[in-house]
Amino acid sequence: MLPCPHLNAHDKDTSMLSLPSAQTALVLIDLQNGIVSLPTAPYSGQTVVERSKKLAHHFREYGSPIFLVNVAFASDGADALQAPVDRPLTSSDEALPSDWSELVDGLAEPTDLRITKHQWGAFFGTELDLQLRRRGITTLVIGGIATNFGVESTARAAHEHGYNVVLVEDATTSLSPEMHRFAYESIFPALGRTTTSDTITLTT
Repeated sequence: MLPCPHLNAHDKDTSMLSLPSAQTALVLIDLQNGIVSLPTAPYSGQTVVERSKKLAHHFREYGSPIFLVNVAFASDGADALQAPVDRPLTSSDEALPSDWSELVDGLAEPTDLRITKHQWGAFFGTELDLQLRRRGITTLVIGGIATNFGVESTARAAHEHGYNVVLVEDATTSLSPEMHRFAYESIFPALGRTTTSDTITLTT
């Protein structure tokens, strides 16, 4: 097995994907200091950030909205989910660094919209749906970290809310190559369309 067995070219459609700029938004999930620094595969967090920046630049050129989503919690942690699970991702008494929830440097521009969530998905308990609908957005291009957590949860909710979903394979990454591959081969094709960052183009 290759060190980073991401999807091969024959596993996905590599033709150009043209999307209407007035009805399309870019949604980037959890590109923040505390998550980008995690060990991820098949791509590093920094690789995902750089590809996301290029996508964001393209969207800004066309005036399409960009939503930068981060996850953050109150100082007492009372707004974090407390449900018992068999495999918690972090220790309940683990203190987060002060800049853990801050977006990585160089990602945001003043015209971008910010959404703060308190769980994996970006829809529940936030104004994301309201902001999208009032701007007439019907298609969401989604990237970020991690594929099987914040990205997948947001994509599922977007699909259930009736949005057209586009998932960018090389602008997402997970905790292992196998987890990433499973999402793109078995889950995401049922939620929307999958593509790569260099195949997306906006049209007026």
